[in-house]
Amino acid sequence: MRFKWNYDFVKISKYFYTFSIILIVLGILSLAIFKLNYGVDFRSGSNVDVTLTKPITEAQAKPVIEALKLSDDPSITIGDGRMNVRFEKVLSDTQENQFKQAFTKQLDSGASFEVNTVDPAIAQELERNALWAVLAASLGIIIYITIRFEWRFAVAAVVAMLHDAFIVIAIFSIFRLEVDLTFITAILTIIGYSLNDTVVIFDRIRENLRFSKQKKTGDVKTIVNNSISQTMTRSLNTVLTVFIACVCLFIFGSESIRMFSLAMILGLVFGAYSSVFIASPLWLLLKNRQKPKAKTPSKTTA
Repeated sequence: MRFKWNYDFVKISKYFYTFSIILIVLGILSLAIFKLNYGVDFRSGSNVDVTLTKPITEAQAKPVIEALKLSDDPSITIGDGRMNVRFEKVLSDTQENQFKQAFTKQLDSGASFEVNTVDPAIAQELERNALWAVLAASLGIIIYITIRFEWRFAVAAVVAMLHDAFIVIAIFSIFRLEVDLTFITAILTIIGYSLNDTVVIFDRIRENLRFSKQKKTGDVKTIVNNSISQTMTRSLNTVLTVFIACVCLFIFGSESIRMFSLAMILGLVFGAYSSVFIASPLWLLLKNRQKPKAKTPSKTTA
């Protein structure tokens, strides 16, 4: 089913600009003060996944684990038939055995364990590689958009893309949500979806520009609004399909992919509106600042 989206998207974009600026400022303050809540992937320590054979509450497990004094304030997360215990320090083989023996003896004799350890050097390398991955993806996108369209489209697309990624990072920082390797995967996926939506609209703008006669300054604005209207149904259908899948993963998925699903949900929402209310109006702003080409004087015949 198709709807007619006859709205002045450019006019109402100023409200979304304000909303985004507020979120970005809050995000910058949060990152400067609190930074990100890195998971064990980016911090040294040991992560123990326990598969349970009977229900155990945090109140039952916490005294047993703390009595071992393996690390300061270990983090305990209970899931469906699983428990995750994160230690800030790297456990030695002896400490791992102490944990397993105490757990099987006092809590669940049939429990099985999976221990993952990250030392400080590997944690720093993972953090550095994740940053390089995001920068490399951004650079590739800039080159691609510049070659396919023009620099104004590239600037608008990259601003929207960085906007989407940063808003998700800011929300994770503000609410102290854990950042692990799946979060980096989600950010790169969000960049891809954001760019896809933006390119579809830009492609329609370029096509409409080619076949239209621009006599007044407002004609380009009309072209932008018409282009967004013509692609709105397609963009919403695409985003909603992935959005529903991510919500299902967040609700019914395992604990290990919950933060990935949440990051994807946030990124899809902000990516959908940034393509319409950030990227396209920004391109229009840059286009309106373009200096008119000087007319070539006609040759006169003697």
